[in-house]
Amino acid sequence: METENPRREAVVGTAGCVTAFAGALAGIVLWAPYGKDGLLDGFEGAANWDVVWYGLPLMVLGGITTALTVFTAVRGRWLRALGLAGAVAGLAAIGYAVDALAGPPRPECYDPC
Repeated sequence: METENPRREAVVGTAGCVTAFAGALAGIVLWAPYGKDGLLDGFEGAANWDVVWYGLPLMVLGGITTALTVFTAVRGRWLRALGLAGAVAGLAAIGYAVDALAGPPRPECYDPC
């Protein structure tokens, strides 16, 4: 199958890859405070590894999917953008279900008086 404009397809493909990479970086940046709280400030010195095993992949995939949703919507591919938006909603539902971004439990402080 011959393409009509291979240079344009290459530019669009490269822009899509750069968009996905930027989304992955955004997901990591948004995950970092939760990761720090889960690994460094664990209750009684215990780390919460669920933050890494569940939270990091969900945030990276969510960032990539969100960026590609915006990219496809800007290009006018509404049906694909709607499908990707559904995938973002699914990832968010999974994240809430497994409580992936919950930091370590905070000890409750009461007034001693």
